[in-house]
Amino acid sequence: MTPFVAFAGSNIDRADHVRADPDAIDNLMTATARLLNLDGLDPVLDADGNLGWTSLAEANADAELLFLGIEGDRGHFAQVPDMVPKAALGMGRAWQAMTGLSDADLATYGGARSLVGWHVRHKFCSCCGSPTSVAKGGWQRNCVNENCGMEHFPRVDPVTIMLVEHDDSLLLGRQPMFPPKNYSALAGFVEPGETLEEAVARETFEEAGVSAYDVKYVVSQPWPFPSSLMIGCHAMAKSRDIVVDKTELDDACWFTRAEVADAIAASDRGEQGEAFGCPPRFAVANVLMRWWLERG
Repeated sequence: MTPFVAFAGSNIDRADHVRADPDAIDNLMTATARLLNLDGLDPVLDADGNLGWTSLAEANADAELLFLGIEGDRGHFAQVPDMVPKAALGMGRAWQAMTGLSDADLATYGGARSLVGWHVRHKFCSCCGSPTSVAKGGWQRNCVNENCGMEHFPRVDPVTIMLVEHDDSLLLGRQPMFPPKNYSALAGFVEPGETLEEAVARETFEEAGVSAYDVKYVVSQPWPFPSSLMIGCHAMAKSRDIVVDKTELDDACWFTRAEVADAIAASDRGEQGEAFGCPPRFAVANVLMRWWLERG
């Protein structure tokens, strides 16, 4: 059975063939076109708890409009805010709002948030410092300096997140920001010149002092905070000896299959497990734990 993966499965067709055709985009900017209602980067919900949409007439007069895609015969757009405070680039109020969104709305919001956030952070050229302008319907920005002309594209940062197993137990860690007793899979950004397998082994050793091997890909998830691709993996550990890097983690522990199963079941009830509290349903770590339990 295909697992539920949050932020995947939007009903909006990205319509790449339209992006490079300004006339086609203009033809979609009709009275029926929809503009995603955002407060900075946070979703604004309608009375029914769904993503809020309005007409293009509600867009700011000088706003940069981004083409999200097509659903049915209607174009869907978002606008780039003038500025978003650094604190608002994190999860902010979006975390609570996300818990009530449908799977399709959550995916639409995640893609839009990543794209809008990228535009907010890339209004100037990283090569020469000149302003940049929207191109390809918002899936590109071009430097306006004729002597530079650099083209910039939305970034996605790869992150490995891994279940490391030894003797039918999982290695999980907790960061200082986690609620008390909450643990999750270890994770870290893939570095330049590194394979996924190397990143899993490096991050596991750096954070917990555990040597990992036999790395296998399991599942991936877009994560729009700000714009990552979480690459879920499974690996085996050579030993159970743990040396926690306190600059990375508060703690790391081994949890048995029974303890993981109890944590997942408790999470489904909105509670915390006896041994630890697991990540919420829309975190890929939760998906990985369910996959591990089902595979036996």
